[in-house]
Amino acid sequence: MIYKTLIIEDEHRLREALSIMLEMVAGENIQIIGYAESVEEATKMIDRLKPDLVFMDIMLKDGTGFEVLQQISFNAFHLIFTTAYEQHAINAFKYSAVDYLLKPIDSQELKTAIDRIAILEERVLEKQQITELQTNVSKTPDRLVLPTQEAMYVVKLEQILRCETSGSYTTFFLTDGRKIMVSKPLKNYEDILLAPVFFRVHQSHLINVNAILSYSREGMVHMIDKSVVPISRAKKEQFFKLMKDEI
Repeated sequence: MIYKTLIIEDEHRLREALSIMLEMVAGENIQIIGYAESVEEATKMIDRLKPDLVFMDIMLKDGTGFEVLQQISFNAFHLIFTTAYEQHAINAFKYSAVDYLLKPIDSQELKTAIDRIAILEERVLEKQQITELQTNVSKTPDRLVLPTQEAMYVVKLEQILRCETSGSYTTFFLTDGRKIMVSKPLKNYEDILLAPVFFRVHQSHLINVNAILSYSREGMVHMIDKSVVPISRAKKEQFFKLMKDEI
């Protein structure tokens, strides 16, 4: 497969070096379709060109690669971070990056990252099977399929304690203690996570009312996993009415 590739890097010599190295380790499998050196330029190019693969420098001249990822509409691409700053690694993998390469980039590490993408592509058949499962699940919505880079998780609705969203990412907190982050906003799941079992108490939070330990008139909900979730002013009246009806 040929991967349409964007390189987001604000230093010209490093862009050139990475281009040459990609040609050496991946050959015809990589087609570089553009370069960007700023948050604004990168955001526009990703949404317009819709690449298969993006090499993303974390520190750009007008911001960070994380800001690019928060602003783009198109996100169906493999992501490899490149940076001179190792302290960004944990945050980088929150965005489901395929790999995290420290500068100066080692050719063998680059090849390993490209090979990892090929392994992910081999899961296409599995994803197709999961898509069929999602279709069947939607007819009888008692469970949810949560896609991540490493696996597809099939979760029963009753296992979901609460959801917390940030930008285009949502984290599901489950009864067994797992946290599953998906690269989709919470609104994508609201048609399945319905009242009276689920209630969106805040723009960033949706909870399972059966997992509520207590709640206060001041607008704080204490969950059985010991988390505390705020109720927005706009949702207070509706939430208290729902709880009253449940009683």
